[in-house]
Amino acid sequence: MYRVFEALDELVTIVEEARGVPMTSGCVVPRGDVLELLDDVRDAIPAELDDAQDVLDHRDELVGKAKHEAEAGVSKARADADRILAEAQAEAERMLSEARARAERMVAEAEDQAERTVAAGRQEYDELVGRAHSEADRMIQAGRANYERATEEGRAEQARLVDSTEVVRAAHAESARVLDAAQSEAIRLRNECDAYVDGKLADFEDLLAHTLRSVGKGRSHLRGPAIAGAAAPFDYHD
Repeated sequence: MYRVFEALDELVTIVEEARGVPMTSGCVVPRGDVLELLDDVRDAIPAELDDAQDVLDHRDELVGKAKHEAEAGVSKARADADRILAEAQAEAERMLSEARARAERMVAEAEDQAERTVAAGRQEYDELVGRAHSEADRMIQAGRANYERATEEGRAEQARLVDSTEVVRAAHAESARVLDAAQSEAIRLRNECDAYVDGKLADFEDLLAHTLRSVGKGRSHLRGPAIAGAAAPFDYHD
């Protein structure tokens, strides 16, 4: 292996010291020496390197084959992927169509159910409203009847109370009138009584005075002139 590197160094020296060709980048080297050194290099290279080269060549063939197979696999995988994708898209579109149809069917069923429910609710509402109106009318009529009955009873009670009040007022007025009449009658009777008493007293006084005068005249007649001018034994003054 040392000879390989030595022969390579000599080849480099020959090339560097070779005479150049004018107007070019080439040079003139001794063919025999170069071939001899190349033979030495070939002989000095171990057989394992040749086998390694065969392996490398075979590797390149394997890599190319593998690359070709990989490209073919990639193409097949891409085709399979495209096919699977197309199938998946078709399946997705089919499932989407089925889901859309199912959703539309469910929406239609829900709308129909909602319409039936709304219709039933409206009918029940109308029935409830009708019953409520009937009950309200009945309650209004009953309330009106109760109101009218209570009004009539109130009016009757008011009339009764008014009548009672009038009776009481009339009784009070009558009692006041009777009391006033009684007082007037008592005053009249007392006045009449006083007048009667006064009249009787006056008559009695006149009678008494007359009697006294008569008695006085009798005494004067009996006694004579000596006592004619004498005063009466007593004189009554009113």
